[in-house]
Amino acid sequence: MKASYQDPSVPAYVAAHATQPDQTLRELAVETAALTGGNAEMQISPEQGTLLTMLVQLTGAKLAVEVGTFTGYSSICIARGLVPGGKLIACDVSEEWTAVARRYWEKAGLTDRIELRLGPAQQTLEAMPEDEPIDFAFIDADKPGYAGYYHELVDRLAPGGLICADNTLQGGRIAHARAGGNVPAMRAFNDLVTADPQVDSVLLPIADGLTLIRKH
Repeated sequence: MKASYQDPSVPAYVAAHATQPDQTLRELAVETAALTGGNAEMQISPEQGTLLTMLVQLTGAKLAVEVGTFTGYSSICIARGLVPGGKLIACDVSEEWTAVARRYWEKAGLTDRIELRLGPAQQTLEAMPEDEPIDFAFIDADKPGYAGYYHELVDRLAPGGLICADNTLQGGRIAHARAGGNVPAMRAFNDLVTADPQVDSVLLPIADGLTLIRKH
């Protein structure tokens, strides 16, 4: 329940009125909490997972990119929404956490749809071909890196393609100009997206904020 700036009952109500995760995702969430402790908050919420699958399906995405994989919850949700023959390129730097992801990708029957690329995501994105359009992208990694990831992704995004960026409300602190931590980087990212004439965007107050960015 990340939206602590809302009435505490609202996030719980929202979560209860979304399609619920299946057994594989529930098991992954439990194992992630046991293995990572406080870092488990880096995992997306169940209702975000449902939304990601739906958005991928609605865009008819064949090629998707994820920046920040952690233990694999979001990558499962994205990969499940791809059209037959689709592929998700998952970018992360942690062999430890993505080893968990690999196990759950196999449990979910998605190993043929997901390609893990270990290393700094900025370098991974820069190395991607510019003539292979991306249909869907999800950014959920280090917040100071968002702007760089966005520039690489939006340049490769197909017309009508969609980028989703997580944690864009920063626990509600995003509205406070003097807030520290990751807030300055995220405020700069939000302003960058809003000012980009290539796209239309909307910031949804779901979980810790999810921005949807559609290329013209």
